[in-house]
Amino acid sequence: MDRPEEYVSSSSAPLRDEADDVGDVVRPPETRDAEKNENGVAIHPTASHGSQLPMSKARTIALVITLTGAAFLNTLSVQAAVIVLPTIGRDLHIPAARQQWIVSAYSLAFGCFLMLWGRLADVYGKRLIFIMGSAWVCVVTLLCPFIPNEIGFDVFRGLQGLGAAANVPTAIGILGVTFAPGQAKNYAFATYSAGAPLGSVFGNILGGIVGQYASWHWIFWILAIMAAGVTAAGHFVIPVPAVRPTKSELKNAVDWVGGTTITIALCALLFAMTQGNVVGWGTWYIGFIIGVSAILITMFVAWQLHLEKRTTQWPLMKVTLFKDLRVSAAMFTMALFFASFNNFLIYATFYYQDYKGRDAIETTIRFLPTGVGGILTIFVTSQLLARVKVSYILMWGTFCVTISSLLFAVPIADSETYWAYGFPAMCLCVFGADTLFPTLVLFNAHSLPKEDQALGGAMINAVGQVGRAIGLAIATAIQVAVQEGHERIASSAVTGAGSLGNPAFRAGLRAADWFSVALGGLAFVTVSVAFRGAGVIGRAAK
Repeated sequence: MDRPEEYVSSSSAPLRDEADDVGDVVRPPETRDAEKNENGVAIHPTASHGSQLPMSKARTIALVITLTGAAFLNTLSVQAAVIVLPTIGRDLHIPAARQQWIVSAYSLAFGCFLMLWGRLADVYGKRLIFIMGSAWVCVVTLLCPFIPNEIGFDVFRGLQGLGAAANVPTAIGILGVTFAPGQAKNYAFATYSAGAPLGSVFGNILGGIVGQYASWHWIFWILAIMAAGVTAAGHFVIPVPAVRPTKSELKNAVDWVGGTTITIALCALLFAMTQGNVVGWGTWYIGFIIGVSAILITMFVAWQLHLEKRTTQWPLMKVTLFKDLRVSAAMFTMALFFASFNNFLIYATFYYQDYKGRDAIETTIRFLPTGVGGILTIFVTSQLLARVKVSYILMWGTFCVTISSLLFAVPIADSETYWAYGFPAMCLCVFGADTLFPTLVLFNAHSLPKEDQALGGAMINAVGQVGRAIGLAIATAIQVAVQEGHERIASSAVTGAGSLGNPAFRAGLRAADWFSVALGGLAFVTVSVAFRGAGVIGRAAK
């Protein structure tokens, strides 16, 4: 069965020569193992060779910016909504206890459908799925402000996440098949990887400015305009497939049983992780849902092994890939990183807004170094990938993320200046995020064949979402337990007080930050051991 997707520039010659086209076919699972270089990274043919760009320089830059826009809008949509949650809750009459579902509905849908959309993109065409997903995000986001009630609004937020689950992993897949190993690919992946953390930063800025000076509706309308721009740009700059799949080629190309199983399993797990902190972890159905999720994940793994070893049908995910220690370590590290970095952003926001009493604008200003630092780190990382061993880059990234949480975990006097702890923490967190994330994404792209690039992007985002959900659930449970413990032993004058200046609340935040430090430390140990002896990942193929 011929591979259904071949990328060519719509204006000139094919991006690959005839030798590449011969090798670009769908093969049975048992024949798809690739050679590995001296660093243990799989070698697969890609869209271009050497240092040549796949298209003109201007169009290549436009392509990278467009694909980065998907990652940027994904986190922007989450973080901007966080800032205006109380305002949306008041307008739609949503109780405070349920306002988190405005954010969680999006993240839940996004995390659940990543794997399925990733495989669909690899089979039916990455360009098609990216444009459809971006257009879907545009339309649904535009309609969100017109939804007048809580349930409808949460549903539409989930539909937003569904569209993002289509275009975010597909963007990674397009980069993976378009660029050959080398400096251009390093720049592309470093730029794309900066989109997510920068989206979080600018989400704070957008939410703060709009929340202060305009109606919250404008957040969604601005996001819709941006999504429309990404959709239009994708239509013009993403290379068009030269060969389209036939009906016979598409038969059995998608493992619908596995896709359905893992989607339901992730949905159950992420729902339980989100809802557990609302209703309490002792609630009977939380444990039941987690148990069902574990059973479904086990069934999914067994089914994938069956397809891979006993049939010629493509599995949704090649499970034996995780026999490679570094691949498993990369996924585990990504989960730890997402958890630690996400917790840092959330609890730093709580510290400034709820404990210190800063308004949205004042809090936003304190996060500005992450935006500036992120842009600068993009260029540095793209150079490091071609010159520095991958183990050193990953150790540096995990170290920075760990220290950023540590600076908020240690005791800070209320009179202490922002520049002593807050500023270096903001710089370090983005130094870590914008070196760690692109390195892991690039390693993942090199470890998978080109027919699995979008699925690979889905996998690495999915483990990040699971890590984020589990990490936040545990951190929240720790925060609440420590805060309640301090309130029980405090004087009656403090007990029941609000969070502003409350030492019990601050103790809970510090405990959550220490948990984030532990996550970062575990990630540091993992990469130190697993990637020891690994070479430079971003060198051009010989």
